[in-house]
Amino acid sequence: MPDFTADEDFQGSNMAPEEETKPQVKVEEESIEIRHEVKVEVKTEEDVGPAGAGEQDSQETEQQPEQDAADQAEQVKAEADRGGNYSRKRPYEESRGYSYYEHREEKRSRTPQPPAEDEEGNIDGTLVTIDTSSKMTTLMRPSPNSVRSLLQDPFEKRTLMEKLRVKELGPDQPDLAIKQLASEKGKRYTRGFSRNWYTRKTWLAGCNHANALFCFPCMLFKTTGTEASWTVTGVRDMKHLSEKIKKHENTRAHMDNSVKLAILGRQNIAMQLDDCHRLSVRKHNEEVDKNRHVLSKIIDCVKFCGAFELALRGHDETDSSENPGIFRGLVDFVASLDNVLEEHLKTATVFKGTSKKVQNELLDCMLSVVRSYIQEEVKNANFVAIQADETTDISTHCQLVLVLRYIDGNNEIQERFMEFINIQNASAETISSALLERLHTILPEGQKAKLIAQAYDGAAVMRGATGDVQRKIMDVYENAHYVHCYAHQLILIMQQATSHMPRIGTFFSDLAGFSAFFSRSPKRTAVLDQVVSHRASMTRWNFHSRAVNTVFEHKDDLLKCFQTIRDSRNFDHHTVREAGGFVRMLEDETFCFLLALFHKIMPHVDMLFNQLQKRDIDPVWIKALLQRFKDSMLKIRMSIPSLCEDRTAGQPQKRQKILGPGEQQRLATEVCDTILVHAEERFAFTQHLVSATLLHAELFPQHSARFPEAALDTTVEAYPMLDKAKLKTELSLIYENSEFKACSGAVPLYQFFMENNLQGIFSETVSLLKILMTTPMTTAESERCFSTLKRIKTFLRNSMTQDRLNALAMLSMEKKLVRDIPDFNKWVIEKFAMQKERTEKFLYK
Repeated sequence: MPDFTADEDFQGSNMAPEEETKPQVKVEEESIEIRHEVKVEVKTEEDVGPAGAGEQDSQETEQQPEQDAADQAEQVKAEADRGGNYSRKRPYEESRGYSYYEHREEKRSRTPQPPAEDEEGNIDGTLVTIDTSSKMTTLMRPSPNSVRSLLQDPFEKRTLMEKLRVKELGPDQPDLAIKQLASEKGKRYTRGFSRNWYTRKTWLAGCNHANALFCFPCMLFKTTGTEASWTVTGVRDMKHLSEKIKKHENTRAHMDNSVKLAILGRQNIAMQLDDCHRLSVRKHNEEVDKNRHVLSKIIDCVKFCGAFELALRGHDETDSSENPGIFRGLVDFVASLDNVLEEHLKTATVFKGTSKKVQNELLDCMLSVVRSYIQEEVKNANFVAIQADETTDISTHCQLVLVLRYIDGNNEIQERFMEFINIQNASAETISSALLERLHTILPEGQKAKLIAQAYDGAAVMRGATGDVQRKIMDVYENAHYVHCYAHQLILIMQQATSHMPRIGTFFSDLAGFSAFFSRSPKRTAVLDQVVSHRASMTRWNFHSRAVNTVFEHKDDLLKCFQTIRDSRNFDHHTVREAGGFVRMLEDETFCFLLALFHKIMPHVDMLFNQLQKRDIDPVWIKALLQRFKDSMLKIRMSIPSLCEDRTAGQPQKRQKILGPGEQQRLATEVCDTILVHAEERFAFTQHLVSATLLHAELFPQHSARFPEAALDTTVEAYPMLDKAKLKTELSLIYENSEFKACSGAVPLYQFFMENNLQGIFSETVSLLKILMTTPMTTAESERCFSTLKRIKTFLRNSMTQDRLNALAMLSMEKKLVRDIPDFNKWVIEKFAMQKERTEKFLYK
């Protein structure tokens, strides 16, 4: 293959040099602008001669002397004025909208064609110029930095703002359809323009209309000595392009024009080298250093208050105030350790940095920096999922929280708080509209397939399959499969186990009375502290499990405590009556039996619930966890007969039996069966969650014997981005390799692949693992956000704006991320300085 950039002359061609064809190209461009026609011209050595001369013998052509460029321009212009067409091509057909030969060239560009027979003898150096200008394109206003615009509206006639705009845009570098037919050593080939030239030579500009290359700096300034071929006609000689570029770069005119372009909009070189100017710049930058140092310390104070959820402002923030607030107090403390900040606070008259307005502006900048960082992580992630929930704040405003879950660049699962959204009501239409609006910003067009899951707490407005939130989201994001929070489902399972059995419901109601009895009176609590140090407590999440354990472990001490209160004369009749009721309750056989039963059940429920609230859980690991929970419940069910016998043997003779052993066994069995049935129903991995069974290590021997085709089909249907054939091959290899059986979940297996650099071999399995790890199985992070909301927006801070609330919540919930973002304070200062015109100087010269 010959070198397309070889510095050889055209062989066998009498075409005039490119400089001699300048007038012809210029006339051609003028004809385009006047007639708005589509012209296709093939300029060969025969076409350079006078119009109508016809075909000539190649030897006669070689002997023809070179013509002057001006004569050629007059001949071509005369030909254009006559409207004649003496080429061998058919005339332009007005009715077609584009020429026949343009259509032919377009077809030839798709399918390579050999040259015509009458051209085969002399094709070396033939230039094929395709002009695809149309009437519609001509009427469109060109970009100010395009070659055509610069030729029509010279750069020197433009305003300074227009010149700076052209410099900002840089050279226009479109794809060019330059084709040059040539032959060497009996081989024919076609040279074409490559976009790599734009990368190698950034000063190159292209023009689709002239189908040529130009020098961008030289077109702008046109210093004396600038070559016209690089500024007026353009360069189309692909064979000698490398030589021409090298020659042009070394010219004085090109260097001068490049320097003028570089310093356009700045001070001239003389001023930059002037000592006074340099001293002024140095003084300015020193002041900027000082201002940035002060502002960085103030930012640290805001970050501290936000991280620990402290109120920034006090009742009175004047200099003479005795209660200026935590932020002002913290700034004064830092100033006592930093001389620069201390001097600034004493001497500053315009900008101190401690006002309410500056606080809000800094909070906005911090929120913007953190959100931009999160959005950049989401952009680089393969998949993303959302969690959403709604609550009512202290101001009775409905707040919707949005949390993003994805795998970051360090292959770690992240759940990031995005924002609280103030919505009018909790209807499906309002919630879905708010979520779709935010998702459109986070996942722009072209990235919709990245959203693979949406998790909610299971409220009716969220989980509906027809017109509720999850359905409306799936209508836009097809891969966003719905997940009902497993922690909430565990709550529903335990509620179901107690709601339809009256005795169990009564037991938990009586159990709640212990905490209520002691919480209303410090006098009662004092007696409790004397008898037992571990107090009972009520919690929403663990179904009073701590109360069950406390009462069971300290039953005798509690009985003694209630007897003391009952028999004491220091309490009122109401207290004595309640204490007597608790004594009878603790001596009741049914209550004691159920207390012993739930003392066995609750630890397993607690353990499962605590595991479900972790961030780095995945469906594979949860499936194994749920299986262990169900196995534990089966063991408890099998041990019920022995539990009943132990309780019967240990009963004092004075107690009156309410339930016989058979009735106790039936009641305990019903409780266990209810929990098992609902756990099996609610924790069943159906639809898209079936994919977790493909990577459940305990099922690998079973899958090795018989491949789970149905689960694979469901998985590929739910996630069409997976390659079914390759995924099946990879999974078969995993099932047959015993080393993979030790992986207890998707996260360990994914880390194994990444640590051993196997993601290229098991590409589809890694993609499936990323999907499973990104899928949120609980909405515990949303509940954590609501806890933060209640601590930040309190009764005394209920007039807080939404932006300030989001900023403070971000600093609290993402405090680790704020610490880990490189140069966080620097980016905040940059945004703060660019927000508006500042009196103080924060930007370097």
